[in-house]
Amino acid sequence: MRSAWSRIRRDKAALFGLAVIAVVTFAALFAPFVAPFNPDQQFANGLTLQGAPRPPDGVYWFGTDLLGRDLLSRLIWGARASMIIGLAANLAAVVIGTTLGATAGFLGGWIGTVIMRFTDLMMAFPALLLAIALAAILHPSLWIVALVIALVNWVQIARVIYTETRALAAREFVEAVRALGAGRWRILARHVLPHLLPTILVWGTLGISSTVLIEATLSFLGVGVQPPTPSWGGIIFQSQSYFMVAPWLVVFPGLAIIFLALSFNLVGDALRDALDPTQRGIT
Repeated sequence: MRSAWSRIRRDKAALFGLAVIAVVTFAALFAPFVAPFNPDQQFANGLTLQGAPRPPDGVYWFGTDLLGRDLLSRLIWGARASMIIGLAANLAAVVIGTTLGATAGFLGGWIGTVIMRFTDLMMAFPALLLAIALAAILHPSLWIVALVIALVNWVQIARVIYTETRALAAREFVEAVRALGAGRWRILARHVLPHLLPTILVWGTLGISSTVLIEATLSFLGVGVQPPTPSWGGIIFQSQSYFMVAPWLVVFPGLAIIFLALSFNLVGDALRDALDPTQRGIT
């Protein structure tokens, strides 16, 4: 791990991604102290004389929204929703996918067949459409959205873990431990799962970016995080009709979503290259 970290430190793109993630995480954790204003406060001077949102200026750095609220404060508080959902939903998806994939790959037989056919069935449904349907049926909230995303986002890692577990189960060291009389679950937990940790770590990092994008999409479609809780996708949804007269209402939250998703992708790619030497681009 120390050598992997030394390689990541030489990757400027990964360091940029880590810096962005650190800034967003800091803003999410300390939003009450970082945000210049209350995100729900409507200012008397927050709208122009014509009733339109104010553009960015010395007081409201990112401008105001259609209700005269400070956009920067809402973006900072919205980082909480994106990070909570991104981390919680992806953690749940990784746990579900790893458990099912490793169990199916190691046990095989009818158990593995049933698990993987169910995984294939889930993969047959478009993840976004399934997420929209589940979010519409359930009452949307912060944790419900995280649950919905986890339920549709575990299938990819399950397939990857299944393939790697099948290969590990046929290795000589597993056969040797089995010959010594170790039980199946002990072999899986003590000798197979440690070899899966690099894959789990990489997919866990890369998956956060897709989770952030799905959350933003659900909020944009009105079935994600509900007002008054600020979310980046929700801000775009509420402001889309003002795009021509107040483009900052869409540009700033859109850039926040893009940079956060891109940062997790950059870090995930760097982790993959650092932990798997066969994936490094050597010229």
